Amino acid sequence: MSVTLSKLSLRNAKRQAKDYLVYFVTVVMAAALLYSFNALVFSREIATLSTGLSMLPVMVALADVVVVCVFGWLVAYATRFMLRRRGRELGLYLLVGLESGQVARLFFLENLAVGGCALGLGVALGGLLYQMLRAMTFALFGQTYRLALGFSLPAVLLTAACFGLIYLRALGRSRRYIRRANIHDLIYSDRQNEGAVIRTGKGRVWIFTGSILLGILGTALLMVSSLPVATAGAGCLIVALFAFFLSFASGVPAFFDRRPARKYRGQNLLVFRTLTAKLATMGALMAALAMIFTATLISEGTGLVFRGLFLGRASDTACFDLYLGMEGKDRDYSLYQDYIRDHIPVEESVSYQVYLAEDHRVRDYLESKTVYHYFNFDRDPVLRWSDYAALRSVAGYPPVELGEGQYLLHCMGYLEDILKAYDQPVTLGDLTLRPGGVHAEHLSQSEGENGRGYILVVPDEAAEGLAVNHTAYAAKTREPVPFEDFYNLTVVMDKIWEGTGLGDTITTKAQAEAEVASQTALCVFPLYYLALALTMTAATILTIQQLSEVERYRKQFALLQKLGMVRREMARALGVQFAVYYALPALPPLLIGVPFILHLARLPEPGVMVGASSPWVILVTSVAVFFFIYGIYILLAYTSLRRNVLPEG
Repeated sequence: MSVTLSKLSLRNAKRQAKDYLVYFVTVVMAAALLYSFNALVFSREIATLSTGLSMLPVMVALADVVVVCVFGWLVAYATRFMLRRRGRELGLYLLVGLESGQVARLFFLENLAVGGCALGLGVALGGLLYQMLRAMTFALFGQTYRLALGFSLPAVLLTAACFGLIYLRALGRSRRYIRRANIHDLIYSDRQNEGAVIRTGKGRVWIFTGSILLGILGTALLMVSSLPVATAGAGCLIVALFAFFLSFASGVPAFFDRRPARKYRGQNLLVFRTLTAKLATMGALMAALAMIFTATLISEGTGLVFRGLFLGRASDTACFDLYLGMEGKDRDYSLYQDYIRDHIPVEESVSYQVYLAEDHRVRDYLESKTVYHYFNFDRDPVLRWSDYAALRSVAGYPPVELGEGQYLLHCMGYLEDILKAYDQPVTLGDLTLRPGGVHAEHLSQSEGENGRGYILVVPDEAAEGLAVNHTAYAAKTREPVPFEDFYNLTVVMDKIWEGTGLGDTITTKAQAEAEVASQTALCVFPLYYLALALTMTAATILTIQQLSEVERYRKQFALLQKLGMVRREMARALGVQFAVYYALPALPPLLIGVPFILHLARLPEPGVMVGASSPWVILVTSVAVFFFIYGIYILLAYTSLRRNVLPEG
């Protein structure tokens, strides 16, 4: 009998993988994602790229926990769903004489076979995904990528352990259910649906309206910079989503009952009767999927915001191969000079001072025109023309001209257009200077090294007698400054300032770029890993639900064909049903995620989130990525459903 059960399990496993191909492919992708990120964690060559990657295993482990829970829910849901759909078949096994334990073992073995095949294929595909992640990581750190095929045994074992936990838990619950169920429960299990929670018309209206108001309140609270308040906002959104879908699913029929003219207009009756019959059985599920899509969209947007923040800050501070900013006027930085002379090959350098003007008229103008944070400058910062020309040369910028009796303004990009409209003269001592132009290349101005966002460039003689804000040194080196030299310079700084609690600013282009790469790997990779897993899970559950209705749709459209409906009208009705069905769980996440992402992208200091990292670009990219992945599932489901349910001709 055990041999017969094994053969039957294998046959059913093959059929199950074929009938639920979308589910099987998603489980394969789940195994691939788990393996690829686990392999990234266990890779020694990745770990040696930067000391900043020391937290990567922790970040991926945290993401792994969430992903395992999400995929565990997917497998548990799909297993329960298939158990209900195949309940009649399993009940018949009991009728022909099999014991409940044997039927439970049969279901367990066939699903274990599907999971085992998915794991094997997923690990193989995960090897390719790992190579993609590896190439992306090498590119982040400016390293040359070389293909090196192979599998990480620790990553394979960890992935297998995660899959074993997911499948054994889901199948164990199903096995216990089958062993306890009687023949009647199994045969009629496919008729067990979610009941209508909200039945009265007045209750529907109040709860539906309240869900919208609660959703608006939750979205607003979610954007407050306070963890308890934001947590309360998330709680409001969860309640709002469940209330919305439960009241929506039971309220649509009532809407059309009160408006019979609309009910019988065009194909409304066919579309919404079929759709509401479906939604009435899965209101709570739709709410759960909407929460997952909300988390997906927020994860994608947050990942892009972090990436833009890291790049925006580093692009300005890393314009020099080496920069030292030292507080005070007549600082002795001979210890720095000695170390640089002995260890760092310098091609070109400049030592200079940043001065303060006699007033803050330019700052006042900026404050009247835009959001401006001056922090450590209570007067307009000033730079001598000779020092500015040398700084441009060190940074690799083309030379510019300063006319007689003029001053220049050098600013961050977001202030350029505003300062071009500034036409007021500047008076320094006995000299009055008129505007001579605005330049906006990166010049370490985001943190106040060369002015906070802007600096006045004046003739050398105009700076005589001005107060010195700080002394600085910038250098162009023959090769990138390695981390060891950066660290040793910080050791020199600690010796200089020992016991004072103060310090200087030390930055290198190489270190800034390495920090961006490390921060991207630590934050952006796990967030997109999580977003992809969430999207796949929710889209798979929606698709399983839709494709499970193939037989019912086929009978429905066959009847409609006999009644005279042409194939084009049936295709249009199917398309409308499909569009509404997939749009419903995606619309609330858009209404929540769009304002949240825009708000998050506008939180960093001005001048950071610009260009490809501007708030609207981040928003459009996040939504596009979400709907690209979601659209793949929609296209696959629609193509399959249309091919299988619409009659020929």
